[in-house]
Amino acid sequence: MRPIAAFFRVASLVLVLVAVALLSAIITMQFAIHGAEVEVPSLKGLTVADARSETAGLGLNLEVDNRYYSGDVPAGHILSQSPEPGTVVRREWRVRVAESLGPQKVEVPDTVGTNERVAVLELRRAGLEVGTIARLPYAAADEGTVLAQDPPPHAQGIEQPTVSLLVAAPDDTQPDDLVMPDLTGLPVVSAQMTLSKAGIKSSAPKYVDVPVAPVGAGDAPPKIPIKPGSVIAQSPGPGARVNQDTLVKLTVAK
Repeated sequence: MRPIAAFFRVASLVLVLVAVALLSAIITMQFAIHGAEVEVPSLKGLTVADARSETAGLGLNLEVDNRYYSGDVPAGHILSQSPEPGTVVRREWRVRVAESLGPQKVEVPDTVGTNERVAVLELRRAGLEVGTIARLPYAAADEGTVLAQDPPPHAQGIEQPTVSLLVAAPDDTQPDDLVMPDLTGLPVVSAQMTLSKAGIKSSAPKYVDVPVAPVGAGDAPPKIPIKPGSVIAQSPGPGARVNQDTLVKLTVAK
């Protein structure tokens, strides 16, 4: 009986040692996993340099994904971020941010009617980037002539320093899909002309009554009244992909 008892004691000891080893391994793994996780800090309002320093200290990678104009956040500071603050991620995670360019100070030049190369040079000279260049068969203009642009000339309150162009191409060219421009605020005739130059059809405008904006009280600035005959809504909306088969609907102030 003694050999059997001794065997069970040894077996029990081995089982205890195995259990301790497994428990130790599990605890070590948990520490390793949690040690590789960090909480994303709040970066909004920081300069890009400060945000980069803070994320690097946590083992995260900062990437400036976009740049937008902003009247509220100074140039060079963070407007938004992804993931949101407080999100738990693994180290080496990429945190994408949008950087403020400050208030819009550049004037959007009028490139319609100019050659594509001239338009590109003019936009870059103004400190703007060239966005999408779409091409449309258009026999009424020389090849390479800019037919339309988005944002429109002299636009205010634009989000990004990017202007997309629609350029005339030979008749045998396959037309590209186009990006719908923002027509709100334009006189309906100008909006229809912009669409016509792009080869896009529009239905008869829908005219609606627009209430007169109340005069600002106290220190509040007065609201600018909507001019009769200006576009107040459009379908499809700005940024939508459209082509020559798309029928655009415009809502216009009476």
